Amino acid sequence: MITLVPYHQDERMPDASFPLPGPAPVPITRDLPDGDVWQRLAALFEIVTAEVADQVAGGTRPTVVSGDCLTAEAVLAGLQRAGVDASIIWFDAHGDIHTAASSTSGYISGMPLRQILGADPGLLADRLGLRPLPEERAVLVDARDLDPAEAEFLASSKVRRCPVDDVVLPDGPLLLHIDVDVIDENDLPGLKFPVAGGPSSDAVVASVRRIMATGRVAALDIACPWHPPAGDDTTVRARLLQDLLDG
Repeated sequence: MITLVPYHQDERMPDASFPLPGPAPVPITRDLPDGDVWQRLAALFEIVTAEVADQVAGGTRPTVVSGDCLTAEAVLAGLQRAGVDASIIWFDAHGDIHTAASSTSGYISGMPLRQILGADPGLLADRLGLRPLPEERAVLVDARDLDPAEAEFLASSKVRRCPVDDVVLPDGPLLLHIDVDVIDENDLPGLKFPVAGGPSSDAVVASVRRIMATGRVAALDIACPWHPPAGDDTTVRARLLQDLLDG
């Protein structure tokens, strides 16, 4: 069962952005309240958190597809709410490890992994009941486009960093998060924030399948921060999502 959260931050994305295999899932949507972006996201993500927790309680491994890495906070909160103490494997070309103070752009989708580790809890984590994850239980895979503040934090943190072909897994259950922009920009067109010098689609899919084969993945979270499709984008994206979901 796929849970679709068709948003990039608090903006609804077109349905065509998510060429998922099989019957179209019913997307999680709602009329978002007035307020700042964090209040709006908390209202949306509370539904996601509850859905993930319900699926775990019912014996289902949640699979969540969205347009944004921030959704991973809701997925992890849902696992915790259901009693699953998961570590996180974070595939991403970027660090996503800014705080509100360290970000020079203010782009909030560059902050979710740092919030998972306990930064700025009042923005989103406290609203979702998300408990901070110890740094040593986070693995950052193929992050190659880091701002200076991110590189400085990672240099002294216990977050482990790996390439896609040699991912070191922490013990216990796992939340496997995949931002598709971890793939080289030449292999996946139309990304909002493309980064060169990355792995191929095939290499990422193979790595994901190795992790899934351990049987320890408690939830799979796929973020698709790409522009609306153009040309043959839909075909390429549909094949990628099929391959990732088949893992």
